[in-house]
This record gives sequence, C-alpha cells and structure tokens, in this order.
Amino acid sequence: MIVKNTSLDGVKIITPTVFEDERGYFFESYKTPIFKNNELPINFVQDNEVKSTKGVLRGLHYQFNRPQGKLVRVVSGSILDVAVDIRKGSPTFGQSEIVHLTVENRKMLYIPEGFAHGYLVTSSESIVIYKCTDIYDPNDQYGIIWNDETIGVDWTYDSPILSEKDLMLPALNDQQFLPEY
Repeated sequence: MIVKNTSLDGVKIITPTVFEDERGYFFESYKTPIFKNNELPINFVQDNEVKSTKGVLRGLHYQFNRPQGKLVRVVSGSILDVAVDIRKGSPTFGQSEIVHLTVENRKMLYIPEGFAHGYLVTSSESIVIYKCTDIYDPNDQYGIIWNDETIGVDWTYDSPILSEKDLMLPALNDQQFLPEY
C-alpha cells in the first residue's frame, strides 16, 4: 500500500498493492499498522455506500459540530473526488485537491475533518463507499455551492445533476460555521 500526501495537509491518496491472476484479484483496502504509520485514522465508526448515475454531483458537504474524516473509494465506475480546505486560518484555506478514483485504479482518498467533500460521477454509473470517523448527524450538515468561483474547482462538467438542497448551498465566503485551523 502506497500512501501519498497531497498539496492539502492531511488529505492523502492511498493506492493499494493489487495481486492479480487468472482467478481475479486481491488487495488490502485497510490495514491498521499502515494507516497508523501514515498518520491516518484507525477508528472508523460508520460505512456508507452510494449509487449514482453519470453527471451526478454530490457536495460540497461538511459537518461542523461532529466533523467526519472520510476514506473514499469506488467499487464500480469512476468519479472526480474533491476535498476543499475550509479551516479558517489555514495556509491552504479555499484550495482544493481533485483525484480521479476508479474501479480500475483502486485509489482511495482520505479527506480529514475540517474539509468539505464532494464528487462528480464520470462513468455511466458509480458505486462509492466511504468510511467515516464519526457518526453522521442530520442536524449537522453544511455545504458550499459546487461552482463557487473563489474555490474554482474544475469539475470538467458544465451541467451536473444536483439535489435541490445542494443547489441552494451558499458560497464559501458566506458560510457562518467553519472549523478553525
């Protein structure tokens, strides 16, 4: 397993070692000692699975009172996965990291607490699973509009499919609740 730091402190790309033969493949998607040695969390408390069709954009979401670190991977299809630093006082505040996660490359992205997260489905459909470091609280959901010009994420897609809720999200500069660095 290879763990690579990104331009955003704490956001990491994890690439498992895959063993393939005529029967199929095998890889470890999580291993406590490797995660511990690479300053990744080892106590995940919730797993989520999401199926979406091409062009669906989910995000950019975050939690404030019960922040969640998320370990994201694709088990079917492909996505552009995005982490945005929303920690007030951070030297990379408002900057983003975009990683192409696919069933073929088997990469995973870890997005720590204090970051907004979203993704765009680039295949005909996708299934995304992600582990969370805290339990989801429906009363603690916040978000940033997907096309916020101050963040400038290049989604490579002009007309994504968004939920009504995600269409109404404010810009980063209009957020009332942001974590401290």
